[in-house]
Amino acid sequence: MTEEDFLIDAASPEAPMRPNVFLILFLVAAAAGVFFTGFSTYDFVQHLDRQVHGIHCSFIPGITGTDASGSSGCHVTMMSPYSSVLRATIWGGLPISLPGLAVFAYLLFRGLDLLLNRREQETGTTGFLLAAATLPLLTSVVMGYISLVELGAACKLCIGTYSSSLGVFVSALILWRQASGHPEAELGQELSGHIASVAMGIAFVALPAVAYVGIMPDYSKYVGSCGDLPKPEDTNGVMIALDQNPSGAPTVEVFDPLCPACKGFEKRLDASGLADKLNRKAVLFPLDNSCNWMVGTTLHAGACTVSEAILCAGDAKGQVVIDWAFEHQDEIRAAAEKDPKAAETMVVGAFPELKSCLGSSKVKQKLNQSLRWAVANQIPVLTPQVYVRNQKLCDEDTDLGMDYALSRLISKQEGSK
Repeated sequence: MTEEDFLIDAASPEAPMRPNVFLILFLVAAAAGVFFTGFSTYDFVQHLDRQVHGIHCSFIPGITGTDASGSSGCHVTMMSPYSSVLRATIWGGLPISLPGLAVFAYLLFRGLDLLLNRREQETGTTGFLLAAATLPLLTSVVMGYISLVELGAACKLCIGTYSSSLGVFVSALILWRQASGHPEAELGQELSGHIASVAMGIAFVALPAVAYVGIMPDYSKYVGSCGDLPKPEDTNGVMIALDQNPSGAPTVEVFDPLCPACKGFEKRLDASGLADKLNRKAVLFPLDNSCNWMVGTTLHAGACTVSEAILCAGDAKGQVVIDWAFEHQDEIRAAAEKDPKAAETMVVGAFPELKSCLGSSKVKQKLNQSLRWAVANQIPVLTPQVYVRNQKLCDEDTDLGMDYALSRLISKQEGSK
């Protein structure tokens, strides 16, 4: 056998070949994507029982414990309006991690097909793989921007997913550039193969999504079933206007200006577009025992002072103070824990015109009346609490289920007028 014959024989389909190292890297990255999106989907699905659960927020989920504090970047990301779609249609919406899981599973399947059938030298096949790998990369770029810029949260599961997306894309790009084009199918066969591959990819994504929606319980029975306000009248003028929508449904929000959950609710409400259908007023309920006798331990240091500032600002400027407090929540709480006077100093620095009002007997009495309004209406020691035409939005529906439940509560109330 000549040297030429040997080379031809070695290149034949029957000859043993080492797996391409970049194909192996592609498979590892795709498997990692399945791993991270799988845990993200699992954490989201757990909350469909309307209870509070710890979530995974680690680069090695499943080994480290879950976080139930609600302070992790993963929690902020999952509870944000960007973690799912179709929220007004189904409770919690369809988590974007589910189609993400399906896409990575499809890429893993395609990579195994190349490995087992030794097709990594086909230009058309690797080109299609590169095109498919572009989808999770572009999605990761968008979601990464939202997470870091819009939410200011570093979600470790998300970072794992972004890294996996980059891994499959780079590996697929190198595989495509390395492909020699041998063996090539005829143009018609190649085109029909790509059409079949696209159809399979759509099926990979669509079937789990359809199944998810199909097995969702009926959550509509909870809307309007969580109580009402027995004495909603604001006889002492303690409520602060949050917007100017006189034609909207009268809504009362009981909240603490230094409460992270309240800040998150406001962000979700703004993103939902439902705020325009509400005429909202706020009742201050600081979870700070320096003024709130119903709180055994201070949860949000400085909340009493900031609540006084909002009452001092009144309807004209109360929302401005609230927005400032939301923006600087962490700083105010941290400073007030070290120095009880720190919150007042920060408020006066931002709003010097409120200095004479802060700490006065008049505003302290008004804040006390706000707390007594909460007692008269049997408000739980929990924020936020939301009432639309005196009917309560269930506590379980103030985060993932807000769009679904609030839109139905508004419609239900409108229909009963």
